[in-house]
Amino acid sequence: MEKFYSHGKLLITAEYAVLDGAKALALPTKLGQSLEVKPIESPEIRWKSFDHNGTLWFETTLQLASFEANVTNETAKRLSECFLAIAKLQPGCFVAHNGFEMHSRLEFPQNWGLGSSSTLINNLAQWAKVDAYKLLAATFGGSGYDIACAQHPYPITFQKNLKSSPKVEKAVFNPSFKDQLFFVHQNQKQNSRDAIAHYNTLKTTQSLDFSELNALTYALLVATTLEEFEVLMSKHETIVGNLIQHPPIKASHFSDYNGAIKSLGAWGGDFFLATGNNLQYFKDKGYTTIISFGEMVL
Repeated sequence: MEKFYSHGKLLITAEYAVLDGAKALALPTKLGQSLEVKPIESPEIRWKSFDHNGTLWFETTLQLASFEANVTNETAKRLSECFLAIAKLQPGCFVAHNGFEMHSRLEFPQNWGLGSSSTLINNLAQWAKVDAYKLLAATFGGSGYDIACAQHPYPITFQKNLKSSPKVEKAVFNPSFKDQLFFVHQNQKQNSRDAIAHYNTLKTTQSLDFSELNALTYALLVATTLEEFEVLMSKHETIVGNLIQHPPIKASHFSDYNGAIKSLGAWGGDFFLATGNNLQYFKDKGYTTIISFGEMVL
């Protein structure tokens, strides 16, 4: 049996703009997803997906000749698309064995938005020995920062290159005030594909100068005090809010919070970053999934 593993992700800066070449800071998470593969005699792929509790939540069988599923649903369709893309990128991938049994195991709840799709894509790419960025482009789409997080066990800066491979660099992000940084889940998951489509309709009317966002990414990396970091967070929220024509989450939901709040990734769902130590403020508002920086970040 072969086993592959990929880290989850959090996008700290340049959300949306990362799609068009802005420099982003991204953090791999301690929780990710694994994939176990073993050969079988039948000419098919027997797929099983397990959630963070070890419960089987999806299974299907794909015929190796066509990758058609016995049961048609959205999850099976997306999985079929992944294998069709692999077959185009690496035609000889399915020749060595008659068929495969594959078990995918998530370490975090599916609605957390830490990259259930990107970790799947990176695991499949490792198994098939194909370029994970190309496989992502042929399936789910996106900037690819989540693939970079899946592949690296440390903070990174990521910059998409439309003509070649993205620029991924190791970053040092271990702020002295990290005990005053925490992540709050919004009790809902944001569909990244929908968010990207919305952004694409808006950016056609705007000039895409990301020099200020790029400078903020660097400034957040080197900030030495919490106060400085909070000012930079607020500046970043204002810029992205103007870019996507949406009010920052603090203004719309937490205007009385005594600290800074910043959306991460697609706005409107998943986790946001907050500063301070007043976790009770969010618990009182019904947000029960609150994770410290140390618990979340690899």
